[in-house]
Amino acid sequence: MFGKEPHLNPLESRRQLLVAESELNRAQLVQEWVAMTAGVRTLTSRVKSFSSIASAAALMAVGLAAFRRGRAPSAGVKPSCMQTILKGARLISALWLAFRAKGHDQENQDPNSSA
Repeated sequence: MFGKEPHLNPLESRRQLLVAESELNRAQLVQEWVAMTAGVRTLTSRVKSFSSIASAAALMAVGLAAFRRGRAPSAGVKPSCMQTILKGARLISALWLAFRAKGHDQENQDPNSSA
């Protein structure tokens, strides 16, 4: 019994190789998944910081527009490009703050409460 070598047929050895390869592929997939989720978290945090910077910039532009606002333009004068941009920034900032506040309210709401 000790002197005999177990003999594997080619199909059994091929099956064992495929099982080992499958285990390696699973381990590699798990590593790639962990790396991808870390990348997504990093991207998400960068987008959040960019959005806060953009919101602050829009608010600053609105503040500058209010500061620079003098008298009302004449009826026949076309508004300048800067005025149009500042009006758009004012609108975007108001919408952004409204949606952002709504999102924070939904995140802070307790899902177990009946309200």
